[in-house]
Amino acid sequence: MATGETSALMALRDPDIRLMLRVRADDREAFAELVGRYQHRLVGVMHHLVGRRDEAEDLAQEVFLRVFRTRHSYSPRAKFATWLFTIANNLGLNALRDRKRRPTVPLDTGDASASGPWQAHDRGDNRESPPPHKVQQDELAVVVRRALDGLGERQRVAVVLNKFEDMNYAEIAEVMGLTAKAVKSLLSRARANLRESLREYIDPDGLSPVDPAGTCDDPADEE
Repeated sequence: MATGETSALMALRDPDIRLMLRVRADDREAFAELVGRYQHRLVGVMHHLVGRRDEAEDLAQEVFLRVFRTRHSYSPRAKFATWLFTIANNLGLNALRDRKRRPTVPLDTGDASASGPWQAHDRGDNRESPPPHKVQQDELAVVVRRALDGLGERQRVAVVLNKFEDMNYAEIAEVMGLTAKAVKSLLSRARANLRESLREYIDPDGLSPVDPAGTCDDPADEE
């Protein structure tokens, strides 16, 4: 089948491919619409992957810059989301590896207005204490963040794509350049590692208040 015919058939099934084909034809409004659709999702995935919100936002911006710069050579061979998150995965892993090569010491700015899962809750200048359930949720977010950080790079990517992008084995495999069987094995090991790290927070009967590995139900498993 000719490339043009393949692109046309894929565009019929994926509205985001249709948008990207318009971007390829230098339609700036189509690019703005794609950014609007995926920016929040990309930042979220990058945040879970690299652990820092500011870095996640920079990486998401870099993903969109690469999409725009290479628009004229775009040829759909997979779902648009799969292609986009393949770029994101490569950038995220490169950022993690650069961080290992050039470790930095985080500065404590003492900013009482800081927000996010790393925010302290025992500052003496707080006039009102946060509700107990809010403290528990934030403390649990810190524990989950540390558990994710403890995973190997590939396990973390597989978990993030499965849990936060709801991708199945085949889609994750395409993003990561692996087989579906390898992804299934990665997720199985990651789930075991996370449950070990979070054993104090997980119901022994399996009814966990938080299961960051989630489940990955794949149609192939039912055959």
